[in-house]
Amino acid sequence: MSWQLSTLVLLALVLSAGFLWYERQQPPARVLSLVAALAALAVVGRLAFAAIPNVKPTTDIVLFAGYALGSVPGFAVGAVTALVSNVFLSQGPWTVWQMAGWGGVGVGGALVARAVRGRDLGRMRLAAVCGVAGLAFGAWMDVYQWTLAARQDLDSYLAVSASSLPYNLAHAIGNVVFCLLIGPFFVRALRRYRRRFEVRWETAPATACALSALLVAGSVAAPPPAKAKRASASSRAAHYLLRAQNRDGGFGPARGQSSSQLMTGWAALGLASARRNPRDVHRRHGRAITTYIRRRAGSLRDIGEVERTILVLRAAGLSPRRFAGRDLVAKLLRRRRGDGSIAGYVSYTAFGILALKAARHSVGSATASWLERAQGSDGGFGLTPRSGADFDMTGAALQALAAARRAGGAVAGKAVDYLRRGQNSDGGFGQMKGRTSNAQSTAYAVQGLVAVHSGGDVVTRAMRYLKRLQRRNGSIRYSGVSSQTPVWVTAQALTALRRKPFPLATVKRRRHSRRHAGAPASVAAAVASPHQAPRPPRRSATAPRLRHGHEQAALPSRVRIDDAHPASAPRRGSPAKDGGGPPTWRVAGAAVVALAAILGLRVYLRRRRRAASS
Repeated sequence: MSWQLSTLVLLALVLSAGFLWYERQQPPARVLSLVAALAALAVVGRLAFAAIPNVKPTTDIVLFAGYALGSVPGFAVGAVTALVSNVFLSQGPWTVWQMAGWGGVGVGGALVARAVRGRDLGRMRLAAVCGVAGLAFGAWMDVYQWTLAARQDLDSYLAVSASSLPYNLAHAIGNVVFCLLIGPFFVRALRRYRRRFEVRWETAPATACALSALLVAGSVAAPPPAKAKRASASSRAAHYLLRAQNRDGGFGPARGQSSSQLMTGWAALGLASARRNPRDVHRRHGRAITTYIRRRAGSLRDIGEVERTILVLRAAGLSPRRFAGRDLVAKLLRRRRGDGSIAGYVSYTAFGILALKAARHSVGSATASWLERAQGSDGGFGLTPRSGADFDMTGAALQALAAARRAGGAVAGKAVDYLRRGQNSDGGFGQMKGRTSNAQSTAYAVQGLVAVHSGGDVVTRAMRYLKRLQRRNGSIRYSGVSSQTPVWVTAQALTALRRKPFPLATVKRRRHSRRHAGAPASVAAAVASPHQAPRPPRRSATAPRLRHGHEQAALPSRVRIDDAHPASAPRRGSPAKDGGGPPTWRVAGAAVVALAAILGLRVYLRRRRRAASS
């Protein structure tokens, strides 16, 4: 086998592995369309500047794709660009080299994004990276020319590189110029579009006090073994999220990846469902979740981001009307149309209802009525009133109807029936009827059914499906064959495992003594006397200081979710009990159990009536 043929076979294997890598991720249709659009743009850029040797925006576009979207889409954009553009410029043995080279540029862009961990590179540094990418691509193509030389040694390679140096410099300089002109704008546009298609509504918020009591009632009525398994699965998922947090307070799509508002918002909601206040969650010597969101509040422009942030602020106990100098509720209301919808979308309207409920603002009968009219003839809801129904939107709409006090109507009943009919044999739900089950669509369905107090065996089977997807590190797989965006998927699955629909109630903050500020609350409680309330901590030079209006508790990065439940921790200012009646916590616990029993009886009787009527 000749040298040239050997390299072609090796490159073909590398490209096949890359495309299998891409296919294994099972990207949704929105990602495929974005990859195709970027590849088309890169092809057009290469053809438009064909008259100028090596001065083309192609390398920049591929690098931006990897930088903003990740390594898998970046590789796909680069490889497809080379293959398609050579249909017009002529194919040859160089095609596979260009496919591998530009695919590597896309992966390199993702590595740069991971190295800076969410920080903005700025125009000049991003341009410098594009220039280096141009030189690296040129050096790679020099290797192709080198394989055609009479000898494959260092002298031959240096001769080839010297002859192509002017072209490689032109490529690098062109990349720098193109990046200075369009780079930051292009990256921002890609990230903004990514947030929009990711909030596939893959994004949302739960019903407060009555739901909390109902959860207690459900746990009392459920068999102890099932309860223990549920707590174990949700606790492991919460631990994974805690370990995945970055030091800037945010979360990326996976552990170690750069933070984004989308992933951070979902992680905050997932942890809040596990009784972790977002103001208290941070790595050792790192920032809290709310600090990350506050620092980027100025970039909240997309209405979906605004709605999700309001839900997070409610769980954190912060006001969305005065957050980082902005009134998020007013911003949301400005997008409400005269017909009651929010921007004309079912997704925005459903989450808008949840956000308004979280902000304790009137939802408005017109908005709830518009959502009801958007229901399809099959009982499901789609992205818009004219779109085909899917289980994600139906689950979100059920949560919104419950928040608007319309859970008992005919519309909600038809939506429940739609979900029942759509459950797959494995217990999960796909995005649409007939699709393969995935964790996020299943989580939406569970939250919707729990919100309207329906589901029964459907919810039980769906919960079993989610638990089967849990990995050893606690994360939840997207499906049986894909583990994409584990932070996002785990956060959404966690809310379902906790049986918490949106909007979530405010999570009680945890208190820590000064001496044990860096340990879990359970450790501090064990050290303190069981009959002595902890004293308020004194301010010292090393004590946590107020940052952006809230205290940064020095919590470690790995804290058990089920440790130090607020009900079992001593309360500040409570007197020691030396007799004279039962302790206060026992009286409160008895009252909660009694209320749970009453609510449980009501739910049981309601289900009996529904079963009798059907």
